Amino acid sequence: MAYQNPPSIPISDPEAQEITSTPNPSTTPLAKGYSAKLVANKVKNNLVFHSKWGELNGAMGDLGTYIPIVLALTLARDLNLGTTLIFTGVYNIITGAIYGVPMPVQPMKSIAAQALSDTTFGVPEIMAAGILTGGVLFVLGVTGLMQLVYMLIPLCVVRGIQLAQGLSFALTAVKYVRKIQDLPKSKSLGGRPWFGLDGLVLAIVCLCFIVIVNGAGEKNRGCCDGVENGGGDLGGQKRDEVERNKRSRVRRVIFSLPSAFMVFVLGVVLAFVRRHEVVHEIKFGPSSIEVVKFSKHAWKKGFVKGAIPQLPLSILNSVIAVCKLSSDLFPGKDFSATSLSVTVGLMNLVGSWFGAMPSCHGAGGLAGQYKFGGRSGACVALLGVAKLALGLVLGSSLAHILRQFPVGILGVLLLFAGIELAMCCRDMNTKEDSFVMLICTAVSLVGSSAALGFLCGMVIYVLLRLRNWTRDKPLSAIWMQKSPEQV
Repeated sequence: MAYQNPPSIPISDPEAQEITSTPNPSTTPLAKGYSAKLVANKVKNNLVFHSKWGELNGAMGDLGTYIPIVLALTLARDLNLGTTLIFTGVYNIITGAIYGVPMPVQPMKSIAAQALSDTTFGVPEIMAAGILTGGVLFVLGVTGLMQLVYMLIPLCVVRGIQLAQGLSFALTAVKYVRKIQDLPKSKSLGGRPWFGLDGLVLAIVCLCFIVIVNGAGEKNRGCCDGVENGGGDLGGQKRDEVERNKRSRVRRVIFSLPSAFMVFVLGVVLAFVRRHEVVHEIKFGPSSIEVVKFSKHAWKKGFVKGAIPQLPLSILNSVIAVCKLSSDLFPGKDFSATSLSVTVGLMNLVGSWFGAMPSCHGAGGLAGQYKFGGRSGACVALLGVAKLALGLVLGSSLAHILRQFPVGILGVLLLFAGIELAMCCRDMNTKEDSFVMLICTAVSLVGSSAALGFLCGMVIYVLLRLRNWTRDKPLSAIWMQKSPEQV
């Protein structure tokens, strides 16, 4: 395997370590029988709430990506929002039950970008691109080729893709905060005013609130916990201890607040305040689910302009990067590239026929949900139940509410997701690995193409490996970065 598993990213959250030590039924000899009882126990363990507020808060970590893309396509290309909510809600529940971690379900970004930039790329082309992309990923998964790709791609190249994606999220988030956005046209309209129900001050206050509550992601503890008083009278020591306990309780209350959930609820309230007439535009009941009609032209255009650009991004960010990130954040819960490729493929081979937005997993969504406290499959299952309920109760009329949602708040949520993903790259300990990673990142960002960045990163990696031919090492030692004795 090209990964030599350098020192993994330390997980400072004891709760996460506690979760990863839970026995996984799929790894025990008894699981070979795949009895219904074992499957039920595994699903039950995967959907356990390790922290009710933490899982609820973590469910908000991916909305900064999900809402802008789905809303833009709903308004600009008549995407069936109700159908998309229903299918993605079911995907969330199933993936949470299968994987037991906050595995995200995100819109396919390259297909969405093409649809928003090309007025002739409508719903049939979007769905055709999703079906074709899902079909390729499903074949790569069931044949085992995706696992082979995962084994051969060096860690430093994966980190380059992750860093590029994280920085891209962060830059987009800053744009959302600073500029007024026309989401259907994906354009900035000018500077955002300081004050107002979607002003800069609101976004800055939300950002500061999340930083105070969540910090940089570490487990917060009272600074006075465990401090001993070496002298003084007993009465004074008792008073000091009572004071320390009060401060410790206050800190625990503040640091346990579901910050992202509170910010999202604030955004929903402000959406109604900004335009209270939106209440009269709501229609109860699910949207009609119909099979999309495809033409030969739609299949062709969907493949050329949608599937081909999306495939490299899905392979790298939805499968390869998610596999590595999950092993970093949840040691002991490694998932094969095969399983992730198959689940992404099946999601699109089913839902896209009925008009649900093509979806995939994503390293950014996983990082964002982890950042805000998601630690189990219950996090995304809870989000899935909410999506399913909204899709069945409000259907596409939910778009009227989301259109009034403060974009600055979405930018704040997206910013933390991007930074969390980018910070995963801090385990590149050698100059050579860092060099490859940064080349890959720079090309991905400037060229706006993960595939181009990946190609350049692989070329640089191979050239650096070839320099080791003069050291009398076998080829396997050069590629795998091992010494001859290890080989």
